[in-house]
Amino acid sequence: MASRRLALNLAQGLRGRAGLSLPMKRGLTTPVSPAVKTQTTTLKNGLTVATQYSPYAQTSTVGMWIDAGSRAETEETNGTAHFLEHLAFKGTNRRTQQQLELEIENMGAHLNAYTSRENTVYFAKSLNEDAPKCVDILADILQNSKLEESAIERERDVILRESEEVEKQLEEVVFDHLHATAFQHQPLGRTILGPRENIRDITRTELSSYIKNNYTADRMVLVGTGGVPHEKLVEMADQHFAGLPAQTPQTSAYLQSKKKPDFIGSDIRIRDDTIPTANIAIAVEGVSWGDEDYFTALVTQAIVGNYDKAMGNAQHTGSKLSGFVHQHDLATSFMSFSTSYSDTGLWGIYLVTDKLTQVDDLVHFTLREWSRLSTSVTEAEVERAKAQLKASILLSLDGTTAVAEDIGRQIVTTGRRMDPAEIERIIDRVTEKDVMDFAQRRLWDQDIAISAVGSIEGLFDYARIRNDMSRNF
Repeated sequence: MASRRLALNLAQGLRGRAGLSLPMKRGLTTPVSPAVKTQTTTLKNGLTVATQYSPYAQTSTVGMWIDAGSRAETEETNGTAHFLEHLAFKGTNRRTQQQLELEIENMGAHLNAYTSRENTVYFAKSLNEDAPKCVDILADILQNSKLEESAIERERDVILRESEEVEKQLEEVVFDHLHATAFQHQPLGRTILGPRENIRDITRTELSSYIKNNYTADRMVLVGTGGVPHEKLVEMADQHFAGLPAQTPQTSAYLQSKKKPDFIGSDIRIRDDTIPTANIAIAVEGVSWGDEDYFTALVTQAIVGNYDKAMGNAQHTGSKLSGFVHQHDLATSFMSFSTSYSDTGLWGIYLVTDKLTQVDDLVHFTLREWSRLSTSVTEAEVERAKAQLKASILLSLDGTTAVAEDIGRQIVTTGRRMDPAEIERIIDRVTEKDVMDFAQRRLWDQDIAISAVGSIEGLFDYARIRNDMSRNF
């Protein structure tokens, strides 16, 4: 728990965005690897091909990152992108589901997909010599999926069961409600799975329309990492994806998805006294991936820190809030987060406590710590936070798939992948003055969104909590 929200945010967008130059001793048989760089090429139809070639890697990851997720849906079609991800592996015009599974199995490869609010991703990891087969399979499932009625009905039941499981995960429920209240009645506020009534009603027509309207070359990036030379992947892309539509139709859903959402100060509370804990997320409007405050927001988040009572080092993490919470036994855990999207974000904290008579104390002292960030931040805590951030970034780059995720997300969102050394320099330049300036502009006396689930009788009303956002000591 201590680093999950930071790790989640980095996994979605920071994989590979920074690195540390560490001195290494080279053994006599270790080859000297040239500097690894990201190369990009844009095909005639607008498809971007991006690679990070490692000549000594024995495995490769190839995948397609698509600038379309649940945010590209309407209220009536919410859940379509995730539904489509499930159907992608159920057979194409060239391969039955069994043939597809056997082909992957015989290569010893891994084929997977996931949907987020802004992206849909299909990727495969294999030995280098099997990368061309993986690209062929990805092209097949992206362009030739059958979407058979029988498969749709089977997956409908699977997704409904998945929805039931998600509803049992309190953290997921709280964050879904946080988005729903912060960006209410807007595409970014909807869930990825969609409401159960939509899952029951989605038809083949809606699935086909989603592909037609969103799987276009100008919104897709084919990524290769590991032992795939750039020129080879460009050739494969030209062979398999040249027929993709070049431009996205300017539908009302597309135009709405590209409109910056309004952040709405509000709260949503679901009291359930059968749940033994109070689970509370509080957030201000955060920063987008391309915002100049992006890394300052992450450093500020790391200063607030994370806490897990079950960890042996809980009281010694360096975070002032962690020390105070542990000393007064106010919470089971908390984790700060800075979640970014293409044009907005959420910056805040997720609190879990079983001290139900002290919920107000926990929230009060948490927001008092936020207020402190506007006036008194020390150089020592900024340096600690920067070191933790750089370590998290480096540790999130574990293997070709992690690197591919970083390249795909960055290019599909911002159009370029920042050089890791550049990211490290940006983080190193963040000072305590920058943090206080960020807090004064983004935290001090700002509206908040609150999502609370469980035994939350002790949580004070919105106006009382909002007043703590401008507390003078």
